[in-house]
Amino acid sequence: MIDREQLHQNGYQLLRQAVPAGWLDELRATFEAGVIAPQQWPVPRGHDWRHALVDLDARVQAVCRLPAVLAVLAVAGELIGEGFFLAQVEGREPLPGGGHQVLHRDLSEQRLGDRAIALVYLDDYGPANGATRIVPGSHRPGELLAPFDFSDESHAVQLSGAAGDILLFDADLVHGASLNPSGARRRSLLISYCAQGLYEAHLQTLGLRFVRMDTSERFEPADFV
Repeated sequence: MIDREQLHQNGYQLLRQAVPAGWLDELRATFEAGVIAPQQWPVPRGHDWRHALVDLDARVQAVCRLPAVLAVLAVAGELIGEGFFLAQVEGREPLPGGGHQVLHRDLSEQRLGDRAIALVYLDDYGPANGATRIVPGSHRPGELLAPFDFSDESHAVQLSGAAGDILLFDADLVHGASLNPSGARRRSLLISYCAQGLYEAHLQTLGLRFVRMDTSERFEPADFV
């Protein structure tokens, strides 16, 4: 069920058990098969993370198009709220003792709310294995993005849940991954969706982001009314 009030006020929604349980083993196997070294990416990645190329896999593509996910992105203008496209999906996992990120925003590009992110958890997650921190309501309290002290953790909430959960959030929401102190597995799919007005700019950076999939499909809010 879509919680419009939470989307508007907090800038995110956590969909519990949104991925069919029977898909998880296949998705984990795809993740493992797609892992490549940080220096093999066009732009080198952090050495305290594992990164996986997964965007051509049919099951991963099905997760990106789950009706519940697309409906949250489209509904009532609370996230993208206009025609949008699937821009990127990759696998990420913090290594034991690694994975900490300073709080940050991924940031809209042309207007507030023109990008949204989905984190698909392939393993159970919580404080012990570096689960995501978010600051509810830090996305767009008005027409302009409010300043934020990214060193201030006082309003951050660390999430916890089970494999199969999906976190959907506005790209302007303050968030960050946490240290993985236990070393327990925390594989996830990181998915980006963008308003259709960003498509030309998106095409210019496909190589830098190692995007291999077809990104021409469009999703319209009217399809989810």
